[in-house]
Amino acid sequence: MSRQVTLIVLDSVGIGEAADAAAFGDTGSDTLGHIADAAGPLELPNLRALGLGNIARPTPIRGCGPVERPAGFFGRMNETAPGKDTATGHWEMMGLVMDRPFETFPDGFPADLIAAFCAATGVSGVLGNCAASGTEIIERLGREHAATGLPIVYTSADPVMQIAAHEEVVPLATLYRWCELAYPIALAAGMSRVIARPYVGAWPNYERTYNRKDYALEPPRPTFLDALAAAGVAVHGIGKISSIFSGRGVASEELTHGNPDGIRATLEAMRDRTAPFVFTNLIDFDMHYGHRRDPAGYAQCLRDFDRELPALIGALQPGDLLLITADHGNDPTYRGSDHTRERVPLLGMLAGATAGIALGDRATFADLGRTILDALGVDAQPEALGTSFWSTIAEAP
Repeated sequence: MSRQVTLIVLDSVGIGEAADAAAFGDTGSDTLGHIADAAGPLELPNLRALGLGNIARPTPIRGCGPVERPAGFFGRMNETAPGKDTATGHWEMMGLVMDRPFETFPDGFPADLIAAFCAATGVSGVLGNCAASGTEIIERLGREHAATGLPIVYTSADPVMQIAAHEEVVPLATLYRWCELAYPIALAAGMSRVIARPYVGAWPNYERTYNRKDYALEPPRPTFLDALAAAGVAVHGIGKISSIFSGRGVASEELTHGNPDGIRATLEAMRDRTAPFVFTNLIDFDMHYGHRRDPAGYAQCLRDFDRELPALIGALQPGDLLLITADHGNDPTYRGSDHTRERVPLLGMLAGATAGIALGDRATFADLGRTILDALGVDAQPEALGTSFWSTIAEAP
């Protein structure tokens, strides 16, 4: 029997403020809890059956309380790296914990960075150059962009440079080229990514498209994905996984257009069984509802995923491992429009094994990756971070 491990990251689905949330200005943030309060009750029967409501919290999630006998294992994880962005969270899952945060630019980029970008790309200037919500800034500057053809350049609380352009004003190939040229400039300034943000439509009803493209910093040290690759274990990345790791350790990838497409691709990979490790990011929670501060939309997105969960569980063969977690929070009821420093849920099922196992509070996201290595029979380096919980779920009486 060959075991397959599937890890699904529900992008931004935090489960309550981290112990160090105050240091990030995120005291009181609680993505799942506040969504349930604002747009609930948050009835998620399949996630609840796995043990979502049994995860330790100060107060139960309204509509999603504990069950007597969870069908899976459950817990929550703490992030140790000093960040709350996508790369930091995913890298920590795979054993790479950053020791210092990337640079952020809450007041916009310095003049010399913008000058370097203009010189590299040949544009005469940029629009924006501020921290902003992506949907807000294209609505505010979209007409000026259409008239001038200048790129809309902005950032957020994340260490990213984002470049937006209308697909009918700036061809995708040109936008991507701008981002490629911006990439070394942004990395030299301490950021982790440049993101192409194309959009379509007419003002004020612009819509960002899934032609988004991320240009991410390559992990500065080996990750557990490198260990898997060295052992000949193929990793199939779905969604933006490959871009997060700059392709390192990812044998194959499928880009997707939102959560339904990501779930479809995950099910196909689970049934095909070509890759022993299927690694999926479902982006809609974060992109469409967290950053846009839409608790009702976020709640429906959670319900939509919950409805598909039985199919994912049904695709497991005996001995297969399904893991569900998040990379950070993005409380849609919180101030601003950025990620929130939160613990993340840890849910899963080992097909055919004992259920109802409480994993407690994990000290680092890296516990997840160490467990995946153990499940797939790959040795980690002795100094690798994280504590595996594989024996807890595989050898339970």
